[in-house]
Amino acid sequence: MNVPLFRRRIRGSSRHQKLSYQMTPDDEVEDMFVLLSEVKRQIPSITAVSSGAIASDYQRLRVESICSRLGLVSLAFLWKQDQTLLLQEMIANGIKAILVKVAAIGLDPSKHLGKDLAFMEPHLLKLKELYGSNVCGEGGEYETLTLDCPLFTNARIVLDEFEVKLHSPDSIAPVGVLHPTIFHLEKKGNTDSNSVEEEPGLVFEVQGDGPNTTEATRQVDNGIVDHTRTRVNLSKTGKDNTFSICCWLEDSSESSTGLKQDLESVLTEIESQLSKHAFNWKNVLYIHLYISDMSEFAAANETYVKFITQEKCFFGVPSRSTIELPLVQAGLGKAYVEVLVANDHSKRVLHVQSISSWAPSCIGPYSQATLHKGVLHMAGQLGLDPPTMNLRKEGAVAELNQALTNSEAIAEAFRCSITSSAILFVVFCSERTQQSERNQLHEKFVSFLDLAKSSWRVSNVMDPIFLYILVPDLPKSALVEVKPVLYVKEDSEDDDETRKDQLGEGDFSCWGYKPEKWHQDCLQTRVVDGKICVNVLSISAEVMKKLDEPSGDEEQQLKRVSRFCVYLLNKTLSENSFSWQDTTSLRIHFSTSLGVSVERLSDIFETAFKVLNEMSGGVIFNGLKEPIFNLVPVLGAGNSSASLDNIITCELFSLRS
Repeated sequence: MNVPLFRRRIRGSSRHQKLSYQMTPDDEVEDMFVLLSEVKRQIPSITAVSSGAIASDYQRLRVESICSRLGLVSLAFLWKQDQTLLLQEMIANGIKAILVKVAAIGLDPSKHLGKDLAFMEPHLLKLKELYGSNVCGEGGEYETLTLDCPLFTNARIVLDEFEVKLHSPDSIAPVGVLHPTIFHLEKKGNTDSNSVEEEPGLVFEVQGDGPNTTEATRQVDNGIVDHTRTRVNLSKTGKDNTFSICCWLEDSSESSTGLKQDLESVLTEIESQLSKHAFNWKNVLYIHLYISDMSEFAAANETYVKFITQEKCFFGVPSRSTIELPLVQAGLGKAYVEVLVANDHSKRVLHVQSISSWAPSCIGPYSQATLHKGVLHMAGQLGLDPPTMNLRKEGAVAELNQALTNSEAIAEAFRCSITSSAILFVVFCSERTQQSERNQLHEKFVSFLDLAKSSWRVSNVMDPIFLYILVPDLPKSALVEVKPVLYVKEDSEDDDETRKDQLGEGDFSCWGYKPEKWHQDCLQTRVVDGKICVNVLSISAEVMKKLDEPSGDEEQQLKRVSRFCVYLLNKTLSENSFSWQDTTSLRIHFSTSLGVSVERLSDIFETAFKVLNEMSGGVIFNGLKEPIFNLVPVLGAGNSSASLDNIITCELFSLRS
């Protein structure tokens, strides 16, 4: 190939055999670390490592672990490719590879060792039909040696003689290997000689122990200053086993700092709150990272990775959504974080750091999706083309289609589909999106799902809630970001028909409201298997007028709106046999056009919840020190992308355990 070859004899063995790899002395993976460390030392311009992982998470995660420790990008362009098509493509592109090991039913060492892939293709396809074998050998069915391919520009390998050694004479799946005994290189192109010698200057044997792996990979914990001040504000839902903690800062001219310092303050406080509950970052399922200026994303990410690391989250790093919000306009600091926390370690995390054609990679301590108690929390998806990691250039509709395609690829990894399993789609729209395109987004979204349903013959389809939110900016200056929440019924789940004694049931007239048809027009509710209840309550200017009283000023109007929101959400929870103790998150998105500070609006909603608590005899929110809701300033929101004129939008997620 006329490129440098670095090689090292493996000293270690497979000591760390769990799926996700952690640095383990004398493990064979550490030999790869030593080898790639030397490559990086001698060739500093190296930035990425390409591997042939197709379906093995075990292999991919180990390569990604080493790349992460060395600051390299993992490239896995074969990842999740269809193996039948991949085999055909390899043969068509002139890859001559012979079988050098067989270990599967239907493969005979005496017949098949030494045969190339082109010869074996019909037989491998037949074995796939008969036994479900992997045609590319991803299940260990066979191993190959490449004798020639387009990358071999100087010479091809010629195998003159070999021996077949039988490792296991099993009558069903015998195991045999091919041992080359005589071979040579044959020069390619016009040359006087038919043989070539190995270029000694291009071959490097890597010896020794390499760098101190502990020091080389140790996360830098110093440099984080505790900026926690009286500016810190918290909210926390009351559920014991799955709950949200939010932290934001009040802004003021005296204490205003940069985004990096504000984010350190917020993450430090959340870390402290987790510790108070005997938890840490490994208990976190999902993180909403809100920042005031997307141009400072790199600085925010640099701070983020000081707190949340793969070493701290050995059950899997949280999924994440990053959004720019009008924080400063709302009287807040420059960073705002919400974390979803679980009191167990039963989560399943999908974290693919390799760049591939499958779905966008997550290079860093944030994952594509996290499954916990049947709820699949997917990271915010941009319209990125996976192999290039570039945004689609054709506009917002093209970005939306790509984001949905990426979401479907991730859902398939959990054996579900966004077309049938989605409960809620939150779609963030950048204010830079043209109004003409914004008007089309919802229609195109529904068309995508309808087409997918008909193409894939999906049954048992859920009816998801759509919530569109207008924001100043998104990562990579994207126009659209999609955040799906799916329900994945796990095998161990049984339908639980038991119900708690409900709080707040009965006569709701004491709130001063009589049920009217338009009340339900404000509310979207989805209940799944009696376990999940999702509510999105929309308050537009028109609804505010209906709630207004002739003599009411703006303050009184907001108080009436807050009580109406709490009344209607409480009524809906009770009617569906849920309680406020089931709440895992309650976001109250409010438009900055209201012109009211977060502090004032928070007081108004807290008062409404206090009234509810008093009506229940003080048992609904008994013992809670912080509000259960978090206020999220936005530019607009709505059930359709064409109409983002909600003044207040309540997004309530409840989970029964």
